[in-house]
Amino acid sequence: MQQNFENKVQTFGTAPVFFTAIATILGAILFLRFGFAVGQVGFLGAVGLILIGHAVTIPTAMAIAEIATNQKVEGGGEYYIISRSFGLVIGSTIGIALYFSQAISVAFYVMAFSEAFTVFLDWLMATLAMPDWLQWLLRQKQTIGIPGLLLLTYVMLTKGADLGVKLLYTVVAVLGISLLAFFMGTTEYSRNHEFDPNASLKNIIEPSESIGKDPATVEYSKALPVDSLVGGEMADKGLQTPTGPSEKGEKENGFPEAIGFFIVFSIIFPAFTGMTAGVGLSGDLKNPGRSIPLGTLAATLCGMLMYILIAWKLTVSAPPEELADTSRMVMAEIAWQGWWLIPLGLAAATISSALGSIMVAPRTLQAIARDGIFPTPKFNNWLSKGKGKKDEPFNASVITILIAGLFILIGALDSVAQIISMFFMVTYGSLCMISFLNHFAADPSYRPKFKSRWYVSLFGALSCFALMFFMNAGYAALAIILIMLLFVSVMYYNRDKRNLAVIFQGVIFQLSRQMQVFLQKTEKEQTQSWRPSAIAISEDSFNRFSAFQLLRWIAYKHGFGTYIHYIKGYLSKESNMEAARCKKELIAMADVSRSNVFIDTMVSPSFTSTVAQIIQLPGIAGKENNLLLFEYHKNHPDNLKDIVDNLGLVTSVDFDLIILASSERGFGLKKQIHLWISPYDFDNANLMILLAYILLGHPDWKKATIKIYAIFPEDSIKEERERLFLLIQNGQLPISPKNIEFIAQKSASSIKNIINGKSKNADLTIVGFIEKAVVHLGAKAFEGYEQVGNVLFVNASESKEIK
Repeated sequence: MQQNFENKVQTFGTAPVFFTAIATILGAILFLRFGFAVGQVGFLGAVGLILIGHAVTIPTAMAIAEIATNQKVEGGGEYYIISRSFGLVIGSTIGIALYFSQAISVAFYVMAFSEAFTVFLDWLMATLAMPDWLQWLLRQKQTIGIPGLLLLTYVMLTKGADLGVKLLYTVVAVLGISLLAFFMGTTEYSRNHEFDPNASLKNIIEPSESIGKDPATVEYSKALPVDSLVGGEMADKGLQTPTGPSEKGEKENGFPEAIGFFIVFSIIFPAFTGMTAGVGLSGDLKNPGRSIPLGTLAATLCGMLMYILIAWKLTVSAPPEELADTSRMVMAEIAWQGWWLIPLGLAAATISSALGSIMVAPRTLQAIARDGIFPTPKFNNWLSKGKGKKDEPFNASVITILIAGLFILIGALDSVAQIISMFFMVTYGSLCMISFLNHFAADPSYRPKFKSRWYVSLFGALSCFALMFFMNAGYAALAIILIMLLFVSVMYYNRDKRNLAVIFQGVIFQLSRQMQVFLQKTEKEQTQSWRPSAIAISEDSFNRFSAFQLLRWIAYKHGFGTYIHYIKGYLSKESNMEAARCKKELIAMADVSRSNVFIDTMVSPSFTSTVAQIIQLPGIAGKENNLLLFEYHKNHPDNLKDIVDNLGLVTSVDFDLIILASSERGFGLKKQIHLWISPYDFDNANLMILLAYILLGHPDWKKATIKIYAIFPEDSIKEERERLFLLIQNGQLPISPKNIEFIAQKSASSIKNIINGKSKNADLTIVGFIEKAVVHLGAKAFEGYEQVGNVLFVNASESKEIK
């Protein structure tokens, strides 16, 4: 199902992209946990956290900017980019994970929004006499969260994204005022202490010069009783939130416990993940190719600068032990009029983040449904329906609200939030990988106006996947398992969408091109092992499949095969169309048989001209072709004369030649391969043995055995037996000595009779031939094998060495 945006009115510019992203970046974590991070690792450590976080977000922002200036980004934002680059199966797998991240983020931000009302609710409970049950109810995040979610639902379902963007401007303005008040604030600590970039909780607790400093030199207003937003995350890591004696996670000196650098990073990383929030508005933008890169990059760089400045302000305004205390909102104690402006800023930041998520998540779900990814068409149609001229995703919004409401009611978001962060990391890593692969593929159609660098994108992708395990290896593994299960499910229900994305085709093309050039330039050793690079020619591809079967067995494991369907005639528009149709059918046949054969067609006026062209073809595998396969039917050898007439042409270019004589029996049960060796064609023996061994490598022949019949003059049998046994032993060939039979030769005319008698039950009989015999006898050289099944005649251009 294709997306249709013809009637959709697209009115947004760059500002909504920037403000959606910056409002998500400067969100809940900033107010509730960034001070904790600064207290734990100090100013320099905090700058390190910021830089590491942006080592992921900046390459991702650059990748988005690059991709958005190369292609039209329609509804679905990040999902659209990923699915159109990686293909629908892989893209929708990541897209569904991304959607759940966005939907649950709504619940996360709404619950954080409820923290802003703590001051008011505490005052209310202290002022009014309330029963215990009512006080308990007012302390629950759902008390504010559910009404807040319902209000957002009303706004989005009735007014759409327009009102959401207008409200976004208002909350960003409030957020700006609260941050300005924070920077205007002063404390006793800031007036009496010099800036110390190394000050951290670890330096205070552990023996150091800073131990002598008095931590209680600041007079703060009463700490705001804020419940821990990520206290559950800390508990999951074996830590405690410092909220009471003995159980608070404090040391004996009264300070909160210091924790590891990457644990702190995992707690505050969601603060840096908002830079792609504006990309989800892609379907509503006038010019996505301009607005997405400009808005995303500006928000990313602005957010990084703001976090560094806020880290500095926190460091100069409060001691580390106060910053690390999660039971108080230190930003409110530092800011001018912070007791009400900071909670108001927190409310603005979280509601804007929730608003951004609630605008983006339904559009992602709508885009996935419009691609027909979900199992039932009715469900896809229902989710994909839009409302009004602006195609508001009404039904997708209903689903998003229900998911968010469920997680708000559950309340335990801490562990879930970490898994969701993993999905975001997978998304960012995928976006960076798309940019890198596009650079590597070097597709001429990839011409973005904004260009990142391949090494920046590769670094961003590797950083994403590495940081997943640094943050929490268990959650990273769980996220990967969930995505793999989701991929299997999507692939099962979307068999018609299993296409190879253009980006992967480009990468494979580049790898193939470079490997072929490398192999051609590499000096060939005369003693290297022989492996087949075979070409089969047949004009009876749709009547007999034996030539194709034999080629796919040869090419399965040890070699490479090219199958050419020959169409007799002159090249014209009509014959070219016929060749394209035949090629398509043959590729489908090859796909059903799970072959590794390369398929092509050739239009030529004669069989001789076809052979002349084919033996000059370059090797598709980066290795020169060395084996040619012809086929004819024993009962109707119409094309045998053409084959015989062109043997000299083939042998002139040192090709090994095999001719398959097909029979009505076909390849039988594929359990017995008989090889016939005689003194007349002993140079063919090693090639015959190698071909038989190669056939055993295919699952169809895994239960087969090779039996060798050697016909020699009686006086030379002993010598030939020793030579053949030594050859098999040194070559470690899977041929038992019991399966080697020597037959005394009485006359040349009796050889065919012996073969007919001994190999009448064989599934494939391999017989050598020499060119001189064919020149002398013509087609009769291949006659006289009526009692056996399929016969493979082998002629080696030179004797092969079995190592």
